[in-house]
Amino acid sequence: MNRILNIATHAAAAAAFMFAVSTAVADEACGLCEKEITTNGDLAQCFLDEYDALAGQTGTEVVVDLNNCEASRGVVEALPTPNAGTAPPDLEFMISRSQLACLKSKLEEPGLVLDPSVTISLDSCS
Repeated sequence: MNRILNIATHAAAAAAFMFAVSTAVADEACGLCEKEITTNGDLAQCFLDEYDALAGQTGTEVVVDLNNCEASRGVVEALPTPNAGTAPPDLEFMISRSQLACLKSKLEEPGLVLDPSVTISLDSCS
């Protein structure tokens, strides 16, 4: 009986280890996942508002679509300064689950300047 219990314990530990490894490998193997995203204050707030729904998606990758929540799309904004070089924000992108949590954390950092836009690297999010 002890031998059966010992085998079952080792099998459960091996299964847990394999799940952890496969999750980490899945995050690293996401060839379609973005390495960086560009956002602004409105879209960052929209992302944070939608975070729970995004985190609830099934699968190893998360598709983020912020097309329905860009508040500034129809508003005429001030012209940027000639050397501003601001990139347009990303409205649709695919990221891994670890990148999703990491992006949320980065967007919640105190003092982060989001406007007119900011590009956030996701390389450190794996």
